[in-house]
Parts: sequence; structure tokens; C-alpha cells
Amino acid sequence: MRIGVIGTGKLGEFHTKLLGDIALESPDVHLAGIFDRNSQRAEEIAGKYGVHQFDSIEQLSANCDAAVIATTTSTHFDIARQLLAEKKHLFIEKPITATIEEADELIRLEEENGVRIQVGHIERFNPALRAVESYIGEPMYIQAERLSGFSLRVTDVSVVLDLMIHDIDLVLSLIKSDIKSIAASGVRVFSNELDMATARIDFMNGATANVTASRLSRSRIRKMRFFCNEPKSYASLDLTSGKSEVFRLVHPAQASSKNPVKTYAARKILEQFGEIKDAMQGMVLDYITPDVPKTNALRDELRHFIDDVLNDRPVAVSSRDGRKAVMVADRITDEIAGNAALFD
Repeated sequence: MRIGVIGTGKLGEFHTKLLGDIALESPDVHLAGIFDRNSQRAEEIAGKYGVHQFDSIEQLSANCDAAVIATTTSTHFDIARQLLAEKKHLFIEKPITATIEEADELIRLEEENGVRIQVGHIERFNPALRAVESYIGEPMYIQAERLSGFSLRVTDVSVVLDLMIHDIDLVLSLIKSDIKSIAASGVRVFSNELDMATARIDFMNGATANVTASRLSRSRIRKMRFFCNEPKSYASLDLTSGKSEVFRLVHPAQASSKNPVKTYAARKILEQFGEIKDAMQGMVLDYITPDVPKTNALRDELRHFIDDVLNDRPVAVSSRDGRKAVMVADRITDEIAGNAALFD
């Protein structure tokens, strides 16, 4: 695969570096070059990583089989539409587009031209999440919190499309049910778009997700909590540090042999509550701190994209997944706008 990178901002630089590393290790991958409308920045990145700098998207397209689009959200649609018409496979950073209508058109072009789009919802590849997935059951309640400092780099979109979109995608991938209702609120502070938002998403199967995002925080926080059925379990994840822990109600034979003391201690805590003790019926509360491998999630998703295209497999995060996340983000934004209108 000959692959190029469009956009050499902070994220585009990461893509360039990692694709260069992948190309050095893999004879099936060639980093063809980069393009950015800011030619000075593109020249800087080209020199830093020893890659070719194209003078236009047309030049890049003529020399590539696939491209990474790592530009601002508002430019995704026009760039992707041009490349899809030229039958190029695309890795598009999240969100796929700024609107549902744009996403629908890209999906149409993708199918019409027989190519693939993967959307860069990187948290699907977060090692902390992957470490707990085998231990938890079906989530019935999810709490997600994603806080960042303010950055002028992303003022073209609201915090819903900038930050919350990550957790929206994770929630939709984990809860296999249609949405019943959405309630949301949010505020603008430093930009003309929402800088803080919170949403409650209720699903037809009874599950609920509470999702909060802010770009007004002094601290960078990426945390999720899952309360699950079958098996009954609770998981707490720090998606930044990689720390994760799981409590699950299991038969003694299924308890983690690596944590017998913690398992016993957790059971004793539960036994202080009579109604829980009666419900346990010989079960124990198992405590697990899964081993979280030190992996690079961005590298992993790029490698998956390349492998899936080369081996003619469905991509990990499809264009329809990306569209669904944008659809929910739009509903949250509309709900916030409707609430604000009540007080105008």
C-alpha cells in the first residue's frame, strides 16, 4: 500500500511518524508523502521525518493507494469526496464529517467506488479498554468523563464533536440497542461553539449512559465506568494512565487466582450488607487489575486499517460507525439548543 498523509498539524505529524515507522518494518507499506496547504509547515515535517512533500492533493492522490485525512473537521468532506472519486481508501480522523448529510455522501461514494473508509475513533484501540473487555458483561450503565484544557486549534467545532464524540462512539459500540431518548445541556464560554456539555442517553434495552465533556479544565481526564450484567460486574478505567480494575460476582471456582486476598477482602465488605449477602448465594466478589500492555493506540489503528484493506476485510471502525456517532452528537447538540431556547 502506498499511503499519504493530508494535514501536518499535531495529529498529522503523529500519523506521519508512525506510518514511517510502519513502512520501515513492513515491505507491504510505503509512506508516499505528505501534503498541507501550509507549505512551510509541510516542509518542516517533510524534513524532520525524511518524507516527500507533495504540492497538491492531486499530486498526492496520483501517487497513493490510500490516504490519512488529519485536517480540521470542516475540511474532511471536500477532501474525502475528491479522493473517493479517485478510488482511494481513506483513514479519516474523527469525526468523519461535520454533518450527517456529508457522512451519507461519503458512504455513497465509498460503496460506489469499491473502497474503504476507516474513522479514527482511537479509543476503540485503547489498551485499558481492551484489557477489561473479556471480564465484563453487557453494560447497563456507563459513566464517561472527558476533560481537557482550552485550545484554539479546535474552535471550529463544539466540544461534542471534538471530545464527547470519542465516548459516544464507545458507548454505541458497547451497548447493542437502539436509542430511546437523549437529554442534554451545555454552555459556550470561550468560543462560539459549546465548550462544555453533558448528556444522558437512554436505550431501548434499559441501558443508560451519562457522558460529560469539557475543554475548560486545568486537568486532562479520560475516565469511564461500566456497570454490567451477565456476569454482574463493575469496571473502572482511566483511559489516560491505562489503569483499570474490575469487580465481578462469580462462583468461587471462577475467581481470579492471582488476587485471593483481595477477593476475600472484597467479599467481607459485601457481607456487611445482609441483602447482598443473601443474593450472593455462594458467589464471591472477584477483584481484578488486568495487565494493560504498553501499546500505541494510534499505531494499532493505522496497522489495522492497512491490514484490513490489504486483506479485503471489514475495517474496525466503519464509515457507518462514524455516521452513527455524528448522528448522536447532532441529537445532543440539538437538545442543548432546544433547552437554551426555552430561556431566550
